[in-house]
Amino acid sequence: MCGISGYFTLPRSRSSDQMTSEVTRMTDAIILRGPDDGGAWVDAETGIALGHRRLSILDLSPLGHQPMTSADGRYIIVFNGEIYNFQQLRTELEPHGHSWRGHSDTEIMLAAFLQWGVIEATRRFNGMFAFALWDKQDRVLHLGRDRVGEKPLYYGWVGDTFVFGSELKAIRQFPGFDSAINRDALCSQIRFSYIPDPYCIYQGFHKLQPASLISLRSPLDKPTPQLYWSLRSVIEHGLDNPFTGSETQAIDTFESMLKDAVGMRMISDVPLGAFLSGGVDSSLIVAMMQKQSAQPVRTFTIGFDVAEYNEAKFAKEVATHLGTDHTEMYVTGKDALDSIPLMPALYDEPFSDQSQIPTYLVCKMARQHVTVALSGDAGDELFGGYERYFMGRSLWDKFAWMPPALKKLTAGAMTALPPSVLNSLGTLARPILPQSLKKAAMGDKLHKLAEVIGAPGMESLYLTLMSHWKQPEQIVIGGHDPQTSITNTAGWPRVSDFTHRMMHLDMETYLPGDILTKVDRAAMGVSLEGRIPLLDTNLIEFAWTIPHAMKVRQGRGKWLMRETLYRHVPKTLIDRPKRGFGVPMEHWLRGELRDWAEDLLSESRLKREGYFHPTPIRQKWQEHQSGTRNWHFYLWDILMFQAWLQAQNSHPYSGMLEN
Repeated sequence: MCGISGYFTLPRSRSSDQMTSEVTRMTDAIILRGPDDGGAWVDAETGIALGHRRLSILDLSPLGHQPMTSADGRYIIVFNGEIYNFQQLRTELEPHGHSWRGHSDTEIMLAAFLQWGVIEATRRFNGMFAFALWDKQDRVLHLGRDRVGEKPLYYGWVGDTFVFGSELKAIRQFPGFDSAINRDALCSQIRFSYIPDPYCIYQGFHKLQPASLISLRSPLDKPTPQLYWSLRSVIEHGLDNPFTGSETQAIDTFESMLKDAVGMRMISDVPLGAFLSGGVDSSLIVAMMQKQSAQPVRTFTIGFDVAEYNEAKFAKEVATHLGTDHTEMYVTGKDALDSIPLMPALYDEPFSDQSQIPTYLVCKMARQHVTVALSGDAGDELFGGYERYFMGRSLWDKFAWMPPALKKLTAGAMTALPPSVLNSLGTLARPILPQSLKKAAMGDKLHKLAEVIGAPGMESLYLTLMSHWKQPEQIVIGGHDPQTSITNTAGWPRVSDFTHRMMHLDMETYLPGDILTKVDRAAMGVSLEGRIPLLDTNLIEFAWTIPHAMKVRQGRGKWLMRETLYRHVPKTLIDRPKRGFGVPMEHWLRGELRDWAEDLLSESRLKREGYFHPTPIRQKWQEHQSGTRNWHFYLWDILMFQAWLQAQNSHPYSGMLEN
């Protein structure tokens, strides 16, 4: 795992020494992505500079050093990630006369580019990656990113220079960088809690979209990303050619494929472990690891001092059953307060998924023991795990018969009373309510249900379910809600089923924009490599052939994963309500974090900075403090932008090296 950066400028516009100094400064800004080694390669005659920081995982010798040149001298590469099928590719390449200096996957990539060309070679890579490849022969710069977006890659222009990097903090080091904030991207951030591809918080800069390549013959080119793999095609092919075997055969096939995917991700020359929450996904990954390990697998989890958010005890039970070497840590409000100042530098652009805090803390704890950690992410998107997949569909089915006018009337009646009044009525009625509703804020629930009922179509319902601020352009001064994959139907596959539609949109937006961003930045911020077996290329394609009934059954998702896990862990340790990796933020914002938040959300500050209209933000803040409403998700979106804005003039990793 590593960090890359570089630029493509006009020929002979800079000296070699100047270019080396500039690209080294860029990579030094992302040193935590690669603290073990660094390197630079420049060619002043053509205007190319490539920089690299290395976290040594495979081939710890100098033979794994980057930038790396192909055997014939044609290609120079800087690469971040892992190619898990590199040994298979090595076997395929050897009959063509390729020989090896070391045993790194980077060397295999270079040989693959020589043998098959850039596009075809990239199609053959099963892994997580972002790379920059300079072709000395054709004088072309290629940038590429993995299929789902595990590894980040930003790019844009500073004057007449094309600049790129694993993180924006590297790009900000390039001389002359001065980009205004993209207020449209800010609208997306407070709606979704992340900025979706291809947008970026800075105007004129972009994220390279997953499964894409761009190629430049000149720094002044404005290339259009080219897909080398299509999620849309995978979905359509899978649904048109469904798995036709029995349920037992489906479980057998999935277990075999997952075991192989986990096994490939256990190849490492440094200590390795796994995150374990005690849920289906992480427990299944750890079970597959333990099955292939001669000694106890290192597992890590964190708990909370607020009981309703604590799952550490479940993880410990699973760890005990599987026989892992388990480590746990409990998180308090003080731990959160201490880590929050690190979030702006860690996430590089505004990011407000509240589980960023425990994710960072569990990565930090794991890094004290291992350099690589496997996680169970992506099971929800592939096998129907999110509650919205069955609850959203169920609610839609219940109200779909209503004509639009009746829907609007019903939603209006449900919101006639303020949530605070309805919450009070719910409190009075608590003694006679069923146990499942005793803790529910009735007013908040009814108002959310009204939003669902009032949605004119399934697609708008999905957008509502995924949104915090529903009209962000009314909050962001001068901002406009940009089009995303959710609202641009032209790119959708031929999918008629609402659940499959949501799963597709999640894989294209929420997974790369939120989940994978969260894991990558948290892990890389402590120099830890995170690996995600469920994003194996073969598993993704297999998952889309699985019939809906083998994913969602009896109001619960991930049926196939559960049945596979039951072969290794008793049902009694797994079957419980899903909580997710949440934090008690609503309590913290009224307690330990109150003063910090009040400073960032003060009316005078919001007016002075000029990004937000203060009135709706102040109203939600006051309602949250009074306890009449829980607005912590909305407030956290604003707070993370405010904290990011405050941190812009500090050192990229100020304070992080000491933590």
